[in-house]
Amino acid sequence: MPSPHTSVSRLAAIGLVVVALIGACSPNANPTAPSSPAGPSPSTAPGGSTAPSGSAPIGPGTPSAPAATTALNVGLGYIPSVQFAAFYRADQAGYYAAEGLTVTFQNAIDADLVPKVGAGTLDLGLSDGTSVIPAVSQGVPIRYVATVYAKFPSIVFAKTSSGITDANGLVGKKLGIPGKYGSSWIMLQALLASKGHTVSDLTIVEYPDFGQGAAVAGGAVDAATGFDNNEPVQLQLSGEKVNVLRVDDVTPLPGPGIIVGTATLASRKDAVAGFVRATLKAMNEIAATPSIGVDASIKAVPDLAKNRPLQEAVLAATIADWRPTGAAANAPITGSVDTAGWDKTLTFMTTLGLVPKPVTTNDLVDTTVASGS
Repeated sequence: MPSPHTSVSRLAAIGLVVVALIGACSPNANPTAPSSPAGPSPSTAPGGSTAPSGSAPIGPGTPSAPAATTALNVGLGYIPSVQFAAFYRADQAGYYAAEGLTVTFQNAIDADLVPKVGAGTLDLGLSDGTSVIPAVSQGVPIRYVATVYAKFPSIVFAKTSSGITDANGLVGKKLGIPGKYGSSWIMLQALLASKGHTVSDLTIVEYPDFGQGAAVAGGAVDAATGFDNNEPVQLQLSGEKVNVLRVDDVTPLPGPGIIVGTATLASRKDAVAGFVRATLKAMNEIAATPSIGVDASIKAVPDLAKNRPLQEAVLAATIADWRPTGAAANAPITGSVDTAGWDKTLTFMTTLGLVPKPVTTNDLVDTTVASGS
């Protein structure tokens, strides 16, 4: 666990993990995708199914062959992280296998992941509404089928000593951001608009290397965009009190969820639904007993064991985002898609000029996959 006086150079590590969520951001993670389960690789059968190679013919008295499984390639965020604990747990506990699935995880930034899912290079992925809407508007054939983050994790954070408690407090201040793109940029505009401001009312300082967290820690900027389960967690563990400004109270931007290419959804909908069920089972299990998620993450990404207290804190913040604002602490996590929230987000992003060609919420989501929708 970091000492209460973590240095600014240590906090610079924050920048290496921000891209994901959307990704996801992962402190102290190994930037190498976790390997697929050990054992011989199954051969691929037509239609994406897999079956054992070299199987003997089945005849009287011959044991039945193992049931064929459907292979799914799943794209997660940029860096393997405890934030993906539910996926690791579902895989390791056999929940995907019980649904007849063989799952392989890949890690990619959102800008790469979305088109890969649309093209079928990846079967499923994790992405949020601010990426799905412009992509579908430009003809990328994807659908959002299940909510993972019911709260939008992209936030603005500042030291409590800054006195910044709402969007009014950002006026005239310096704000760090990776760049003028993506979920953070859209979230910032929504947050400012709630108080009648625009980005021109403050000084934007870009950190392409995702070093805005260290910039806040060192006083180079007054505030920054980030993710509520990353930079604020690390700053608080270093002994710094932090104020977090959330967009959920202003515009209900859809958080990261499971996306799928339309071709895959049409041809393998049962497999997609099975993946969602298994993932939600793991999410509910981890929400009840977080240590299960930490253990699964460390098994998938051994480097995370170097700082278990940090992983526990990051996972706690992640679990809090799985349920919508106002939900009971023990409310079941259902993956339901809030179409009303998508309607509002679509309207807002249209006003920003981020929807090149008109689309409707029905073009963006499929509510028939997650049982809670």
